[in-house]
Amino acid sequence: MTTIRNILASTVALGVLVMSSQAGAVSLSVKLACASDYYAHCSQHAVGSPGVRKCMRAVGRNLSKGCINALVAAGEVSKTTVERKVAAK
Repeated sequence: MTTIRNILASTVALGVLVMSSQAGAVSLSVKLACASDYYAHCSQHAVGSPGVRKCMRAVGRNLSKGCINALVAAGEVSKTTVERKVAAK
């Protein structure tokens, strides 16, 4: 029963992320790759809002590799910035 609830919750969460259509919204690939990072760190902010972008930048070191790669591919963050943050660890 718990597994079914988790699957349902994940499906609903992804649906909410996908339905966001604000101007300047992030790509679907970023939403999918960063969904768990968003819920773990920044869900108090609306998807695609300046607040969520600021929050994701603030927790950047804690983001998953998949999320970081998607953000780089979408041009949300530069590869140089990521490399600099990794080197500073």
